[in-house]
Amino acid sequence: MAGQLSFDNPIFSKFAFYSTLVVGKTMMMSHLTTINRIRKEAYANEEDTKTFGKTPGLLVKLADSTVERIRRCHLNDLENVFPFVLVGLFYVSSGPDSTIATWHFKIFAGARILHTLAYLFSLPQPCRFLCHNVCWFVTASMAARVLARALDIEFYI
Repeated sequence: MAGQLSFDNPIFSKFAFYSTLVVGKTMMMSHLTTINRIRKEAYANEEDTKTFGKTPGLLVKLADSTVERIRRCHLNDLENVFPFVLVGLFYVSSGPDSTIATWHFKIFAGARILHTLAYLFSLPQPCRFLCHNVCWFVTASMAARVLARALDIEFYI
């Protein structure tokens, strides 16, 4: 199994690249939240208003629409990226077909990035909905392939 999860395995190498891409994007969302909290003085904690606020007597502000949109996007990443990474590790260790595995990784990363753009720029639905579903189905497809491998069932697609 150690050989499957090493950079000597081209499938793992591709998985590591695309996983790191989407995990890095997820990490950037918390930074984007912080930037917008400071820019809009929309602090969630009293000590933050005193330390970072420029306006004297600034109150806690929990309902800034921009900050909350970014936070929801970040939460959606947390709900989708980490299952992809975990299931993806099982998937890579199951010895999948290289072409099919690579398509799983590329489609997930592309749809996740498009989902973020759709969220941040308020693109009309069903854009975000479709991107989310594509990500979900990619992860579900990998999970089904892992289960099929564990049960020694042929998977033809």
